[in-house]
Amino acid sequence: MRHFGHISPAAREGLFHREPVEFTVDSPARILAAALGATLYSPATRPRLAADIRKQAARGVVSMVLCLEDSIGDAEVAGGEENLVRQFAELDAEAAADGAELPLLFVRVRTPEQIPDLTARLGASARRLAGFVLPKFTEARGNAFLEAFGEADGTAGRKLYAMPVLESPELLHLETRAEALAGISRTVDKYRDRVLALRLGVTDFCSAYGLRRTPDMTAYDVQIVAGVIADVVNVLSRADGTGFTVTGPVWEYFRHQERKFKPQLRRSPFLDGQAEELRTALIEHDLDGLLREIELDRANGLLGKTCIHPAHTTPVHALSVVSHEEFSDAEDILRPDRDGGGVLRSAYTNKMNEVKPHRAWAERTMLRAEVFGVAREEVGFVDLLTAGLQIR
Repeated sequence: MRHFGHISPAAREGLFHREPVEFTVDSPARILAAALGATLYSPATRPRLAADIRKQAARGVVSMVLCLEDSIGDAEVAGGEENLVRQFAELDAEAAADGAELPLLFVRVRTPEQIPDLTARLGASARRLAGFVLPKFTEARGNAFLEAFGEADGTAGRKLYAMPVLESPELLHLETRAEALAGISRTVDKYRDRVLALRLGVTDFCSAYGLRRTPDMTAYDVQIVAGVIADVVNVLSRADGTGFTVTGPVWEYFRHQERKFKPQLRRSPFLDGQAEELRTALIEHDLDGLLREIELDRANGLLGKTCIHPAHTTPVHALSVVSHEEFSDAEDILRPDRDGGGVLRSAYTNKMNEVKPHRAWAERTMLRAEVFGVAREEVGFVDLLTAGLQIR
């Protein structure tokens, strides 16, 4: 699979200076963690889950989480497990017959015991499984979850990945946050080869204080949430080789609501391509707030995003593509003859590139360029968004 693989090769060639690379579930973890993109969540109880997965794959989704936790009721768990096993068997048979590409598929469980049990029940179709999402992850809960993977690996025939969700009250509350983060850090470091990425459960953070952000506001406008995100990145996503990929929080809205504030989406990027109708549609579906939050995610060190609606995936991917200007700066900074440091003017003549301080940024940018591609010099976000909405 690859990002923007659902559009034609000719369209990709017109958009990209460097196209996104292809990857599989067996690609290196550093590639998979960066390539998660918009991870679409779906309740495991959906009666046409296999068909839904194939449909979303054909629309450009490259990672999905099939949820047995908060998205379904307590009384639905057993039925959800049975449906999951049945749908995986159908998915496996159909994909084997027609060779269709499938997203990276993760199952969000409730208990550690579900990990080996579900993998065993999936049988041969476990080869379609990329791993498990671990809810309300703390040091105390995390070790039991991560120890459960050993048996599951043997059934699946390869290593399955874990994606812990950071959403517990201990992490939110100021008096316990430092120790909670230290405990999580110890746990994920112990299982470093197993942990693909860390996910943020911002809805649970808000719940602890009876809060809910409106579609006019990003997670970063809710200061208590912004503080937790900053501390998670501070401890768990450092660029010194000890950090992990941390993904962005979920955007909850997908229907038009009455606005209290002016739309956040500037008109000017949409004028050149006569894309005013697209801008209007984004605003009407409350996606201008999502676009701003995606930009703030990246500015704050997050990559990828939890999504609960297919309409959110294309904006996440379009804004993840590396611009030609970013690529040019990163390439200059990482040139072998610049190992000694120094300062140089950007090729775009609009900024200073300081080699040593900007090196970690450049390395991360090049990894993002590998999985999301580099846009041509004249290609902007609107072009990528418009193309991403098209299906081959």
